Amino acid sequence: MAESKETNNMRLLVSFVLVFFCSPWQLVSAQKRITTLPGFDGLLPFYLETGYLTVDEEKGVEFFYYFIESERNPVEDPLILWLTGGPGCSAFSGLVFEIGPLSFDLQGYRDGLPSLFYKAESWTQVSNVLFVDSPVGTGFSYSRTEEGFQTSDSQTVSHLVTFLHKWLDKHPKFELSSLYIGGDSYSGKIIPVLTLEIATAKEFNNARFNLKGYLAGNPVTGTTSDFASRVPFSYGKGLISDELYESTKKSCGGEYSNPSNVQCANYLDTVKEVTKDIRLAHILEPTCEFHSPSPGQIGIERDESGCYDEVPLFISGLPLECRESWYLLSTFWANNDTVRYTLGIRKETVADWHRCNFDLPYAYDIPSAVPYHLNVTNKGYPALIYSGDHDLDVPYVGTQEWIRSLNLLILDDWKPWYVGGQVAGFTRRYSNNLTFATVKGAGHTAPEYKPKECLEMLRRWLSGASP
Repeated sequence: MAESKETNNMRLLVSFVLVFFCSPWQLVSAQKRITTLPGFDGLLPFYLETGYLTVDEEKGVEFFYYFIESERNPVEDPLILWLTGGPGCSAFSGLVFEIGPLSFDLQGYRDGLPSLFYKAESWTQVSNVLFVDSPVGTGFSYSRTEEGFQTSDSQTVSHLVTFLHKWLDKHPKFELSSLYIGGDSYSGKIIPVLTLEIATAKEFNNARFNLKGYLAGNPVTGTTSDFASRVPFSYGKGLISDELYESTKKSCGGEYSNPSNVQCANYLDTVKEVTKDIRLAHILEPTCEFHSPSPGQIGIERDESGCYDEVPLFISGLPLECRESWYLLSTFWANNDTVRYTLGIRKETVADWHRCNFDLPYAYDIPSAVPYHLNVTNKGYPALIYSGDHDLDVPYVGTQEWIRSLNLLILDDWKPWYVGGQVAGFTRRYSNNLTFATVKGAGHTAPEYKPKECLEMLRRWLSGASP
């Protein structure tokens, strides 16, 4: 017997609902409160939320985020939007390895799923922190279209403005919170541009964001000073000889980015050869590299011989002296099915999670962030720029150089700052509310190496005091 028209329409409706709500994109709600995590013993001692927000409706670009409320006073404490560098390094890296309240137990790792423990020296002690996987293609952020993965510096800024608007729509209790834009490394290019975008919108009566300032650690600017400063830094740290430095300086005229003559190029090659086995992120730590010579294997370089031991994934034996072993645990953890289910990761969106994805189709269309630093600080917004003083990747020498180019007045000259009665670094305060600080003994990036000192630095700066 033929089905009635009503029955047929009902079947079509049910089929539509099943297709729409059971597709990979719709299996998980946009936001999820998380109270336990695989690898963590017991309930989380802080509020954690994860979720997705659409930042480009037409191209289907979805940003994934982790939000942790302040462990002190979520309503009164500020909100920090935290951007990790790369471009392409996941916000989870910032959460676990830098400023968040979780860390991996590398020393206790044996097999299988890595263990997590609570880290008290977290910036969530004094602020709400919103970690976002940005740009698209980073961490668990994704696009439903191939076109959506094509992104750039300026596009990322636009996406982040949209992200903040939508996030506050869903979290209205934080609309009045003091907002700070923060991050490190490559995000140093994005932070002042995004801050200026928000500040300018605010001037046109868009008071949605209660913007108060920004902070950038070991920041890239896009200028030649970022990496050209490796030569004077190497000399200052005793990595190259007096004679080599003086010859290089004379031949290159103090300009080390684009050699102007053959002699300059030869000396720069010598500097590179002499320092090639120094770890860029921290000059005192051993260099360790991981390779993937065959499926299911990693290669660990254990000594200067250039030979690699092949080690199956998910087994014990990771060298404790290698910081890369610590990073590798995040790959094990984030690619675990139970972890993904707990975090609310949508199926079939990100096949393999990488701590840093350096294969993004990305356009570097903001040549220099320096003019944006000047424009934002000219508007009166406080800025904290800080550097680990053992970072050869983006040396503090170059950071000081571009700060000098702003031609700001020095209000408080170079002086030490202290934590627990010990020198934690050195600081200088400029006009336009700009503060620069070094973190003694830290690398790239500073909170990863000196979490206690960096938390105290943040606490003092937020209160209006110098570190």
